[in-house]
Amino acid sequence: MDKKRLEKLGLGNLFLALFYVTVIFALLWFIQLSINEGFKNVFRSHWASLLGIFFIEYIIFWTGIILVYIYSKQLGIKYRVIGLLTGLIPVVNFIVLGIIITITFQEYFFEKKKNRLNLSREKLEICKTKYPILFVHGVFFRDSKRFNYWGRIPSELEKNGATCFYGEHQSASSVKESAIELANRIKKIVEVYGCEKVNVIAHSKGGLDIKYAIAKLGMNEYIASLTTINTPHKGCEFADYLLTNAPVPLKNRIAASYNTALKKLGDHEPSFIDSVTDLTAAGCKAISDEIDNYDFKANGVYTQSVGSVMKKATSGTFPLNVSYHLVKHFDGRNDGLVGENSFKFGEKYIFIENQQSKRGISHGDMIDLCRENIKGFDVREFYVQLVADLKNRGL
Repeated sequence: MDKKRLEKLGLGNLFLALFYVTVIFALLWFIQLSINEGFKNVFRSHWASLLGIFFIEYIIFWTGIILVYIYSKQLGIKYRVIGLLTGLIPVVNFIVLGIIITITFQEYFFEKKKNRLNLSREKLEICKTKYPILFVHGVFFRDSKRFNYWGRIPSELEKNGATCFYGEHQSASSVKESAIELANRIKKIVEVYGCEKVNVIAHSKGGLDIKYAIAKLGMNEYIASLTTINTPHKGCEFADYLLTNAPVPLKNRIAASYNTALKKLGDHEPSFIDSVTDLTAAGCKAISDEIDNYDFKANGVYTQSVGSVMKKATSGTFPLNVSYHLVKHFDGRNDGLVGENSFKFGEKYIFIENQQSKRGISHGDMIDLCRENIKGFDVREFYVQLVADLKNRGL
């Protein structure tokens, strides 16, 4: 399916590029005729040619724009809408079209290159780990077949030999409650599939949930490794400030609204307050006090962590673009939600700043939330190499 999509996207690119170039030549030809014969005389003596050119360009343009609008994943709503709104504005429409062509051409060649890479290493199965991968989501999200929390990452790993499962736990519970739920889920996976253990990749609060499950619920027997992605191991000080200073009636209203919405999404007993409290610096310290003496390595669990930072508020989508400055005030450099000083955990730490881009990498970028190809950071390939390393470690 992806191959067919790219073929049609590439065809759309070709038509738009052809339109762009031929329109320029047609305009130059028209201007030269107007200079030589006069503006009015051109229409009188060359009306058939002008009409023919118009219809040919009309067909080329609409064929190209329809194909890229349908098959591009990187164009986004923004440029689709801008393209529609500026279509009849001279000069501006040409500039916007140039941007659209650039975005979709880059997408086409990037995805073609990625497909070639995966094809060249297909037989190597570099992500075929000894134990399957278990993805664990963060707070206020649920695992869904229609909208994968981890974006294009799991399918990319599967193309390279990985077997993937999901935590399927509720979206808003305390760390302890989530840990119990995840422990039961892991035991079920091990029992049904006979895989003995799993390699856990956990994002945000999910990392805290699994840490607790290992240290307090004896899940080291079933977990070979834990990789935390942008997890607030030391908590978020801005969350302490908000919970402490927000009026009680306001907190209760927000909590009630969230809990009602989360029940509709599948949670049985969501608790907005419990989940947020465990993400505060105070909440994380309380959890750490319970498990700080636990030696993960000695108990057979390889641990590592990953963190990233945004470089400016506009680097992230809503609500990260709004929360960025608040988090920066309390926690310093951050990914839109979690401060840099809170990421580090385990035997290995990977920090991503993205030197090739002014935008940095947000909390959402690390799970491919927006399915965006980011200059300087290929999130899918990052996870491929992350899992390939687990395979090389015999996990």
